[in-house]
Amino acid sequence: MMDKTEDDEKKKKLMIINIILILMPLLFYKYFMVINNDMIAWLDGQNIRWPLPEMKFLLPIGISYYTFMCIGYTIDIYNEEIEAEKNIGIVALFVSFFPLILSGPIERAGNLFPQFRNFKAIDFEDLKGGMKMMLWGYFMKLVVADRIGIYVDVVYGNIAGSNGGSLLVASILYPFQVYADLGGYTLLAMGVAKILGIKVVPNFKRPFFATSMAEFWRRWHMSLITWLTDYLYTPLSFSYRKYGIWGTVLALEITFLISGIWHVASWTMVVWGLMQGTFLSIEALHKVKRGAFEKKYNLNSKSLYLLFCMVVTFFLFAVSEVFGRAETVSDSWTVLKKIVVDQGTPYLDLTTLTYSVIGIVILLLKDFKDEFIEIKISIFNNNSLLLRYAAYLGVIFTIILFGVFDGNSFIYFQF
Repeated sequence: MMDKTEDDEKKKKLMIINIILILMPLLFYKYFMVINNDMIAWLDGQNIRWPLPEMKFLLPIGISYYTFMCIGYTIDIYNEEIEAEKNIGIVALFVSFFPLILSGPIERAGNLFPQFRNFKAIDFEDLKGGMKMMLWGYFMKLVVADRIGIYVDVVYGNIAGSNGGSLLVASILYPFQVYADLGGYTLLAMGVAKILGIKVVPNFKRPFFATSMAEFWRRWHMSLITWLTDYLYTPLSFSYRKYGIWGTVLALEITFLISGIWHVASWTMVVWGLMQGTFLSIEALHKVKRGAFEKKYNLNSKSLYLLFCMVVTFFLFAVSEVFGRAETVSDSWTVLKKIVVDQGTPYLDLTTLTYSVIGIVILLLKDFKDEFIEIKISIFNNNSLLLRYAAYLGVIFTIILFGVFDGNSFIYFQF
């Protein structure tokens, strides 16, 4: 109907109706029970009887992801960037494409529709490329993420009994766990799609080499951030342009607040979203001064300065991830307080920590190679057949020997 109408007002009303219809299942399944149960708890404290009982629903699989994809498709039609698809099978395939449905990447109709319409036969190069992606995805998930998870789960599972040293180590490790977990899933999804002849957008681009939070978010969960930028931040910043730089700040805060709430309906993620918005706002406010300072002293060509910026960026993200990992805001503050004032010898699970550190080092070396010396060194795509297969077998045996095979689910499945 939107595609057929020439009336802009009618088209806008149809878009709003469509978005409301798309959001209704997500709002009900993900947020109704949280609001209802919090209200019951508060009213019980006031000795007031609430007629609705406590509720707990099972979330439909992938609801957050295909909701975003459907909204993006709707807005793209409204903006006349694509035409409405007449084949309901293609639309259904877009919404339910199985490699992406559980944890993304959040795809766009403009990328997948043409590929679905002109589906090509599976060829050897796609098969080979997809299996390489999947192999490294298994390494990231089983060797790095799940191994780190053993230590992080023990420490964060007993915050009251853990000292500041243990919580500090767990909080430093957790960002690597999330990166390897979601990054590993993304490579599995991209690999399966590539084997089927479908090219999916990448989701990560070596985020721990970012030198600012703005750059970090251009490298981390890229499909989500570009979605938020295109469909939320850009329209908001345009609406608030009369407020100048403070309009940008307001748009950033709202965007990341919604991002936090989208992840999970909890106060911890509200704080997480506001923290990210604040970090980015501070950078936006000082962007001109920082640029002038870096140019004056030629800092962007100095390795020590860039390394310092990377460490600071990682530190800011790690602090925010305390709220992403802890169950409650109170637990999050307890973690941060203990790290500062309750120093002590960290809990040492030497086997787990050793394997975790080795996995992180291998992962960072791979990212370092791709970031800075991609053309000079090529292992998986080396012209030497012997070197290529040695690399494949090395990764396979590392996964078999050091991987954790206890069936841990992916972190982002909860979102």
